[in-house]
Amino acid sequence: MRLVVVGHGPTGHRLVEALRERDTAGVWRVTVVGEEIRPAYDRVALTSYLTEDAELAYPAHDADVEMITGDQVVRIDRDARTIRTRHGREIGYDALVLATGSAPFVPPVEGKDLPGVFVYRTIDDLEALREHCTNLTTSRPGAGGVVVGGGLLGLEAARALQGLGVDTHVVEVAPWLMPRQLDEGGGAMLRRHIESLDMKVHAGTPMAGLEAGETGAVARVALADGSAIDAGVVVFSAGIRPRDELARDCGLPVGERGGIVVDETCRTADPAVYAVGECALVSGQVYGLVAPCFSMAEVVADQLLAAAAGDESPACFTGADLSTKLKLMGVDVASFGDPFAGPEQGALDVTYTDPVAGIYKKLIVSDDARTLLGGVLVGDAESYPTLRAFIGAELPGTPEQALFGGTEAAGGELPGATVICSCNNVNAEHIRCAIRDEGLTDVGGVKGCTRAGTSCGSCVPLVKKILDAELTAAGIEVSRALCEHFAYSRAELFDIVRVRGITTFTQLVSEHGQGGRGCDICKPVVASILASLGNGHILEGEQAALQDTNDHFLANMQKNGTYSVVPRIPGGEITPDKLIVIGEVARDFGLYTKITGGQRIDLFGARVEQLPRIWKRLVDAGFESGHAYGKALRTVKSCVGSTWCRYGVQDSTAMAILLELRYRGLRAPHKLKSAVSGCARECAEAQSKDFGIIATEKGWNLYVAGNGGMRPRHADLFATDLDDETLVRYIDRFLMFYVRTADRLQRTASWLEGLEGGLDYLREVVIEDRLGICAELDAAMDRHVGSYADEWRDAIEDPGKLSRFVSFVNAPDTPDPSIVFEQERDQIKPVLVTGPRLEVAAR
Repeated sequence: MRLVVVGHGPTGHRLVEALRERDTAGVWRVTVVGEEIRPAYDRVALTSYLTEDAELAYPAHDADVEMITGDQVVRIDRDARTIRTRHGREIGYDALVLATGSAPFVPPVEGKDLPGVFVYRTIDDLEALREHCTNLTTSRPGAGGVVVGGGLLGLEAARALQGLGVDTHVVEVAPWLMPRQLDEGGGAMLRRHIESLDMKVHAGTPMAGLEAGETGAVARVALADGSAIDAGVVVFSAGIRPRDELARDCGLPVGERGGIVVDETCRTADPAVYAVGECALVSGQVYGLVAPCFSMAEVVADQLLAAAAGDESPACFTGADLSTKLKLMGVDVASFGDPFAGPEQGALDVTYTDPVAGIYKKLIVSDDARTLLGGVLVGDAESYPTLRAFIGAELPGTPEQALFGGTEAAGGELPGATVICSCNNVNAEHIRCAIRDEGLTDVGGVKGCTRAGTSCGSCVPLVKKILDAELTAAGIEVSRALCEHFAYSRAELFDIVRVRGITTFTQLVSEHGQGGRGCDICKPVVASILASLGNGHILEGEQAALQDTNDHFLANMQKNGTYSVVPRIPGGEITPDKLIVIGEVARDFGLYTKITGGQRIDLFGARVEQLPRIWKRLVDAGFESGHAYGKALRTVKSCVGSTWCRYGVQDSTAMAILLELRYRGLRAPHKLKSAVSGCARECAEAQSKDFGIIATEKGWNLYVAGNGGMRPRHADLFATDLDDETLVRYIDRFLMFYVRTADRLQRTASWLEGLEGGLDYLREVVIEDRLGICAELDAAMDRHVGSYADEWRDAIEDPGKLSRFVSFVNAPDTPDPSIVFEQERDQIKPVLVTGPRLEVAAR
């Protein structure tokens, strides 16, 4: 039987793949007609094509599928059951599937057809946009760009435009960004994140029209409030419209606002014609996300096989989970269930807002606070997979427990009927059964068997948790693979990089990875490993693209888009001359100053373009980076010790300075803190640090693996009455063993808790050399100490690195006008964009 698929986007590709997998008897002969010259590719990752030159193509179909690309179907003859293409092909069919997708919606405003106006839909669109922006930066330096639309695709387009060197504005008619996925609070928090990346947001402001310049190309975007934006490029990403013209022309019913009308089997009014994806109107709704479109493709594949056998298939499309999780310009954003339900639907919300950390979380629960209905996460979406999986189910604990720790914190196991992968409609029981019945032992096997995690990938962490739980229950060793791109743990990757002398992420993923471009898990991990092994400046070459947000600018980003400056002050000891320099810098740049609990002085409120000038003055005065932005040693706090204190028994300040200068810049899986107390009175609070030292009459007691935070842990006494040399040697080995073997983002406290054999085993490794690696650990620390270089000194001496420190690419000396301060207690403080500093409310 002959099947013709019109359109070869992601949905068309998925339909063909699903049918070929299930049609083991070869009943259907498939012909695909694609309008683009390229076969199907991943439209979700379009921006990475521009920013990373990523390969987006889906795997090719097998040789039995006839592929026609670069041609367009222009007519359907339903009576003759044929289609005709623009190039004159006439192809007959027994079944026809319309997978024509959608077209970008361009508002009917004046100037929409001017040169310099683009849409953001295909690779050809991106190629044209890149060429135009390249010419623009030379012909009109300083010309801005405008993206019309603040939804998912609009923000992706904005990121791409900024990556092409254009000062970017986002215009959104709704009062906040991503109005289809986020509530007002989530949209406001996202806006703060976006604006902190030197992007302008105009929300609640419709566009009035486009104006041409002297060359006839677009030059200005007029807004409805009377203002205007100078722009040499405009990208429309204001929504989509179904491509339903073929159905209209052949007399098939379409919706009032577009979309080919289909029933729950995705069949049109003509039994031989189906429609799937963004061109289909199901129960009055057009779906624009990949998950429901793929579900429709699966339904039609089942229907086609049943029809060929003369049977009826129960496969139906009855709606879809519209939950979504993505990272927009480094910001985690997630929406799941019904994020807009309120009291009129019998719903309550539990909300947490932390403007300091840039985090907004909201859970929607039933009026008895037992059933999870939906939620929004901005800034921290780690718990998204498990929270989404509990939609419609009873929470195992309180909403507050789920809000702060996910369902695991509440002690719950996912119900079997819980949908884990909404893209492929795979539930928890399906995954568990596949693991048990097929003997699956890794995520790749689960993905291949169930298709869970093979589309958007957001459910992969949850798939791994289910896999680990099943393997543990069966007494099978659990894989500690870092992510889907590496079948190794962080510790194993560390040794691979060290032993093989690997110096780039590209080399590592090509020689020892599973392919792909990497992800937000493995890239920072590899960056940390390379830095730990002394691979040069973290902003050098490819390494710069791997770093976490703060490392990009060697500074901690603050709530209003400014940065903090934290010079190192070892042991808290500082001369009057250096104090004067800090005071002068703070005064001249208008910075907020504060002495921290770690005995340093933080300077807040620096704009990104000010950072090199500030650090030039500090470096010239003898200061160096305090690494407050990195996963590295922060401080070694100390009391004044025996030099001044009548109770002190050892010189704690001298020891603190020695240790801080020895371990400064040491990159680790997580931040490191230390302290040295000059006597048992413990004024420096050494027992709450990753490694702490307390003086005794005979020397020093060493404590390890303590921390404060949300899960405080008292440090364990590791060794007693140590002389200076032995103390330093044990700390060297402890730190390097931790750096080698800890998981990503694992503090020393949780590392020691999970270390088999615990503290006794750690003593055997560090003191007794049980593993025979102490000489290697000693040498590794010696290399670190010998190769240390101040990151800020190197940065200000390198014009290439300095070029990144600008608010606006095309106007490097222009400050960001959106940064606003007010006075409080004779110092500046940022003007808050949203509500209180910290809010936890149940309404």
